[in-house]
Amino acid sequence: MKSNKELVNFLVEKGFIKSIKIAEAFSKTDRKKFVRKEHTGSAYENIPLPIASERTPDNDALHASISISTISQPSTVAAMTEALSVENGQKILEIGTGSGYQSALLSLLVGSGRIITAEISKEVHEFGKKNLKNYKNVEPILSGSLGYSKEAPYDRIIVTASASSLPDSLIKQLKVGGIIVIPIGQEMFRVTKKSETEIKKEFLGYYAFVPLK
Repeated sequence: MKSNKELVNFLVEKGFIKSIKIAEAFSKTDRKKFVRKEHTGSAYENIPLPIASERTPDNDALHASISISTISQPSTVAAMTEALSVENGQKILEIGTGSGYQSALLSLLVGSGRIITAEISKEVHEFGKKNLKNYKNVEPILSGSLGYSKEAPYDRIIVTASASSLPDSLIKQLKVGGIIVIPIGQEMFRVTKKSETEIKKEFLGYYAFVPLK
């Protein structure tokens, strides 16, 4: 695919995008603007692309690891956006700013609402923040994966990296009636907070994500 229009048409034809408002948001958000310069030739392919890599320090160099941050493949972004059921005026927390692509899409969907997007990596935070500078209802923050209680409660929470389990801290920061879309392992779930003590968990399918730090 050689253009954003072709990418959007593909996502609609394959059923990843189902609603008109999400198709419009994708049409107005050029993925090419959110990838590294060296990957612009692949910007419209339905594949994840690296943003940055970090070496995890270890006294034994053989056991040091490298983690890679990516911009998710468009079909995954579309599926998560559809599952989130965003409405105008909502306040949304995103865990994992990445390139800023997901936040940019949500910015258009939320209208008069707000997006608070948290990123744990300083390098990735700066990259995403730069890409989101023209999105006035998006606030990128350098923060960890436990949420941002200062602005809680949220109408929606989206987690863009794979957690080992559903974090209690995020459930607590969600409004009753609110929705979290989160990958746990390689499974994606939509979690609705029915009350302060009850949640509804829906399986959405299998997806590949980088691990949540």
